[in-house]
Amino acid sequence: MGANQSTRNEPTPGEEVNFDHFQILRAIGKGSFGKVCIVQKRDRTGNMYAMKYVHKGECAMRGALKNVAREVEILSQLEHPCLVNLWFSFQDEEDLFMVSDLLLGGDLRYHIQQEVVFSEESIVLFVAEIALALDYLQSHKIVHRDIKPDNILLDEEGHAHVTDFNIATVLEDGELATSMSGTKPYIAPEIYMCSCEEYGVLGYGFTVDWWSLGILAWETLAGERPYPLCSTTTHREALQILRKERPTPAGWSSTICELLDKLLTVSPGARISTLKELKQVSAMRELDFDKVLNKQIKPPFTPPKDHLNCDPTFELEEMIIETKPLHKKKKRLAKQRSLKVDHPPEDTAVGLVEGAAGPSVDLRRLAFIPEYRVYNREREMERQEREKKEKQWEEDLNTAMKGAEERLK
Repeated sequence: MGANQSTRNEPTPGEEVNFDHFQILRAIGKGSFGKVCIVQKRDRTGNMYAMKYVHKGECAMRGALKNVAREVEILSQLEHPCLVNLWFSFQDEEDLFMVSDLLLGGDLRYHIQQEVVFSEESIVLFVAEIALALDYLQSHKIVHRDIKPDNILLDEEGHAHVTDFNIATVLEDGELATSMSGTKPYIAPEIYMCSCEEYGVLGYGFTVDWWSLGILAWETLAGERPYPLCSTTTHREALQILRKERPTPAGWSSTICELLDKLLTVSPGARISTLKELKQVSAMRELDFDKVLNKQIKPPFTPPKDHLNCDPTFELEEMIIETKPLHKKKKRLAKQRSLKVDHPPEDTAVGLVEGAAGPSVDLRRLAFIPEYRVYNREREMERQEREKKEKQWEEDLNTAMKGAEERLK
């Protein structure tokens, strides 16, 4: 993929960032209908990022365009040391792009599959870092709804960062979510109860992410989940399983058991569900959360630096199997655009209508999706810095004018 070169050195000032502004280096991951690669920005900084790209046609056929657009809308409002932060978003005729922080430590799922033995100290720090992210999200009225090892990325030092907001939702004050969302083994009991009328549960809130955090922490420490749930487990079966007593592995300390027990409490009202409550648990009392936030506590586990912490087959699939490989996009789109000059479509814009999903999606109508936000964090940071300076100038001017008035009296 590194062969995708361009004669362009850097973006023209004021120009929107697009695919041509990045050099594609290699594929490092994939999701249900999105892939991730390492890219380098073609400018003076040469900064490295992770670029996630989602094929519009596949996305439309699954009825997921709204989710992807909402994910960008949410991420563009967020910035936190324990999140994977969005830097740019844009689109072309084929794909939707999200360019984010590059974290080379791999996700927790990869390390669990590599049979890494994590210490209790590692789990405590992971929980603290993810809890800081959840606390920040809650302050922005956001429920993630898919906290699991796959969605926790480690940086090179081993610090945890939350990613993938594809099914996240925003809850206004007093509002509850009601949809069945999440990955079954990590879904909180109250979400299952929402789908079973006999429980009379009207909805759920931020507590569901803390249950998922408990499942994640247990799995990372034990190498397996505490409950035998899978994708085929029915909602009622899941509730029966979650009510059963779970055996605690021998050798775990009382402090880690207390932490996991309080996260994995079936009743959401009795479950740890705020950062303040988490800090009261014995495993967390001696932890300086300001140092956790500022990454000043060295993680007990450091990801290997002698290789990429991901499945090497991702790159092979992109080069050999992928029907529309990213490294050939430029030539492919140039050919498509030349054809459009000869046969222009009647309308190339389309709104995010759920009814557009299906095998008969007209890809020409997906060429431009107006609801998909174009975002540029660099430009946003420049705007904020400019506003900060203007505010300071205004304050200095007011101070000078008041001083002059005093001298004239």
